Amino acid sequence: MSSVKKVFAAGATAATMLGGQASAADMPQPPIVYQPAPVVVNQFDGWYLRGDIGITNQQVKSFENVSFATAPGFAFLDEPAFDSGLMVGLGVGYQYNDWLRFDITGEYRGKTRFTGLDRYTTGTNDYTGSKSEWLFLANAYVDLGTWWCITPFIGAGVGLANITISNFRDNNILNSGGGYAADDTKNNFAWALHAGLAYNVSKNFTVEFAYRYLNLGDAQSGDLVNLDGSNTINNPMIFKDITSHDFKLGLRWLCCEDGSAQRTVSYAPKPVYTQPAPVLAVPPQSYGAPPPPPVYTQPQYAPPPPPLSRRG
Repeated sequence: MSSVKKVFAAGATAATMLGGQASAADMPQPPIVYQPAPVVVNQFDGWYLRGDIGITNQQVKSFENVSFATAPGFAFLDEPAFDSGLMVGLGVGYQYNDWLRFDITGEYRGKTRFTGLDRYTTGTNDYTGSKSEWLFLANAYVDLGTWWCITPFIGAGVGLANITISNFRDNNILNSGGGYAADDTKNNFAWALHAGLAYNVSKNFTVEFAYRYLNLGDAQSGDLVNLDGSNTINNPMIFKDITSHDFKLGLRWLCCEDGSAQRTVSYAPKPVYTQPAPVLAVPPQSYGAPPPPPVYTQPQYAPPPPPLSRRG
């Protein structure tokens, strides 16, 4: 009998454990509470230094001279043109925030040779000489966002171009004549448009690859004098509307952060798990009272009948 009791008790315990596990699985899971986590957007502000080196590709719209109006049958055979040249520049700027910056630059644009050929009824003119300039610009740029450390940008600038025409010669090939002019310098209003890509090597160091369209205005030589020294009028050679397509490699170093710009802080949700509530193994209100234990009665044994007597 004790063995039978043990079997029933083990069965009741197993049923209780299974009921408790089912109840825990059916209970609701602990809630996930989202709390804002601050994310700081890097914003660099301060002064920077810059240096540039590049190639100039210049054009001139036309040559003009007061004597052209009286030259019979005048026409250009070969439009005036410049060779490519080298430019180097330095500047100082201010990074206002992540997308706006300003700088002031000064650069020297090296001497480039120019040529041109015209004709008139009795001869030709073969023009040679060189041009160089100092250029000073105030520029503003808009950075268009950064992807994989690369920042495209656009910009514009205005300033002053100091243009020098030197070694100007007019060789009259057919008539063995011509003339020459002294060097002359002219100051002009200049303007520029910028576009390029900046690679952020580090927080403070940036490399730029940029294109610039530049309008330098007009330039002129000194008074053009005949080879024999005669000169009846003041007739400098005018270079009309000089423009340039420049390609540059630039370096920028953010040297002096002033910290005046406010940092932008945004918030992103971050999951935070709360402590789950205790779970009852067997809620009595759900499953009722445990069954009563079985009751066993003592079996009753009747005495056997008396043996039958045998008659003889």
